Parts: sequence; C-alpha cells; structure tokens
Amino acid sequence: MQTFTPEELEEDILSDLMEEINELYESSEQTLIELELRPEDNELQRSLFRSIHTIKGDLGLVNFSPMIPLLQHVEDLLDFLRKGQINYTSTMSDLVLLTMDRVKSFVQDVMNAGCAEYDGNLHEQLVLAITRITPDNHADHDKLLADAVLLLNPDLDIDTGESAGTEETAEAEGEKPSAKPPQTVANTGILKGLSAEKRADMLFFRDLMQTIEHRSNYWAGRGDRIAKLALYINNEAGSPIDDDQLSVACYVHDFGMAFMPLHLLNKTDPYTDAEFNLMRSHVYKSSRLLEHLDQWDHARKIVMQHHERVDGSGYPLGLKEDDICDGAKLLAILDTYDAMTHSRAHNQDSRMSKKQAVIELNRAAKGQFSMKWVRHFNQAMTSLLTKNP
Repeated sequence: MQTFTPEELEEDILSDLMEEINELYESSEQTLIELELRPEDNELQRSLFRSIHTIKGDLGLVNFSPMIPLLQHVEDLLDFLRKGQINYTSTMSDLVLLTMDRVKSFVQDVMNAGCAEYDGNLHEQLVLAITRITPDNHADHDKLLADAVLLLNPDLDIDTGESAGTEETAEAEGEKPSAKPPQTVANTGILKGLSAEKRADMLFFRDLMQTIEHRSNYWAGRGDRIAKLALYINNEAGSPIDDDQLSVACYVHDFGMAFMPLHLLNKTDPYTDAEFNLMRSHVYKSSRLLEHLDQWDHARKIVMQHHERVDGSGYPLGLKEDDICDGAKLLAILDTYDAMTHSRAHNQDSRMSKKQAVIELNRAAKGQFSMKWVRHFNQAMTSLLTKNP
C-alpha cells in the first residue's frame, strides 16, 4: 500500500469537493438505471461521460493524482460508448460505480485523516484491464469488463449473460410513467382522505411496526420505506391495487418476524431446515393479526402470499403466478429490494446501491417475480430516482 498526503487544503475546499462528488455519484446512479432501460440513449451516455470527466477535473484541481489515471481510463471507455464504438452493458455500470466508490472513499479518508492509502499496483492492473477494452474486440467486452470489476471487488460474482426480464423491459420502453407520486401524510405510507376508522387502524399498524423495528438492529424505517415505495409504484402503474389495502399489508407483513428468537433474526450463517421452517411461519403469524378485521381482508391476503413465487416454488402454499394477487407480487419485489439496499445480519458488508439492486433484482427475477410488476418497478424507479433524488 502507498500513502498519499496532499498539499494543505482549506477544509471548505475538501467539503465542496466531497459534496460535488456525492451529487455526481447520485446523478450517475440515476443515469445508469435509465441506461438499463434505454442502453442506446446517447444523451444518457454523454451525461455519464460528463460526470466522470467532471470528477477527474475536480481531483486534478486539488492534485489528488493517484485517482487521475483510473478516472482517465474509465472516461476513455465512456468516450467509446458515447461515440457508438462500444455497447453499454450492466457490467460496465458496475465498473463505473465501483470506481466512483473508490474515489469517494479516497477523498473521505483525506478529509478524515489528512491522507489516504491506496494500492498503486492494483490501480496499474485496473488501468491495464480497462485499456484492453477497445472498439475492435466487441466479442470480448463482457469478459474484459468482468475482469476489471473483479479487480475492484473480488467478492462480486459477475454474470455476463443477459439480465432476466430484458425483453419485457424493452417492450415497456415506450410507456411514459406519470411523474405524480401518491399523496402521503408527512413521510409515511398513509394516504390522505381516509375515513376516521381506517386512519385510526393504519396509524395503529404503523405505530406497531415502528415498535417492532426495535426488535432487530436492521429494521429501522423499513415499514415506511416499503409502504411509500409500494404506493408510488402502484400509482405509476395506474393503481390496480387498492392503496389502503396495500399500505396496511406493507406495515403488517413482517409483524410475525418480531416473535422469532433474536439469535435467528441476527444469524449470519445459513438456516437449518428446522430454523427455515420456523422463519417461514411468520406469514401465518402476520396474516392472522388481520383475520378478524373484515375491512382489511385483502391486506391479509397480500401478507399471506408475499413469499409466493410465480413458478410455484415459494411458500406457504406454493401458489403460481395466476393465483397470486397483484399486491403480493409487488410486495415480494419491494421486500427483496429493501433487503438488498439496507444492511441485514447476512449482508452487513454487501449492501447495494439503489441502481445495483435494480440490476441484480432483474437478473434474479425469472421464476421468482411477476415480470409485469418488475416492469412497473423498473420504470417507477427510473422516474422516482430521476425526478425525486
């Protein structure tokens, strides 16, 4: 490892630099999500190029030289892309985000400690790996990109095949999602305009969920996150699911998990068969809380079915796609997405960015999720992250 100690810089210069890098990271993440839907969109390609070019320029102004060669070669790669000389792939987006992650960590270390360690040999290998990707060797691009990504993160298992749902997503490209999000009360998933009785019930369920979230170190804010996102996507899809029932299901669906032993909730090793069966029983425990509340009967159905899979391999009943309600199909996607983007006992060190989670969810979608709702999820996420970062 080598140590970089910059010339003395004023604190506000470093703060401004970090702020701009964070802003460009967020905008690049949104651009990459859109590129998953429209990989040949030249304006998106040019926007991504400009973000990397700007970060490189900013680091050059403060003489953060160790990062410049790596950024330069990623910029060269994106220059090929914007000129139509190479094609966009999901693995390319992994390379861009992981490079930006490395830059952010480098700058943050300088801010915190006045210096930053870096692996100069690794940087040389990365530069060499990226320079191997040229307009003349299209057939090798996926493998070469995967090689570069694995240098940045050896723990990644890069699948260079096509993502599940690619054709379905392409079919939906012409649809323009509505920019109007569902109305919410403050920052919750509880809608305005409810009857007094429904409002009282929903606030009660939300209060219970917030209490239950204290049962695990990994649940904070989960109920509101999932409920808000579910209502947004349902709205973008034309509201085929009753919003009230969907919101209640989002808050209630994991109540039963709170009554599992803590050592299971926080277990990092794989479950035994007996432990897995016990954890699966949470859908019964959760749905039974609603069985005598007739006005929430459909919410109970959503809760009961949210771990079913469209190929019939889910639980508790092994239902197939036509027998699973839309609310459960949507909740299954969002339950998985939230687990990908927020720490859990089993993935404390592998939390994904929003964009990475969208890509990985699509890769795993076939057989697990309804592709109709994956399409709605993809388009709503693009709309949400672009217009409401």
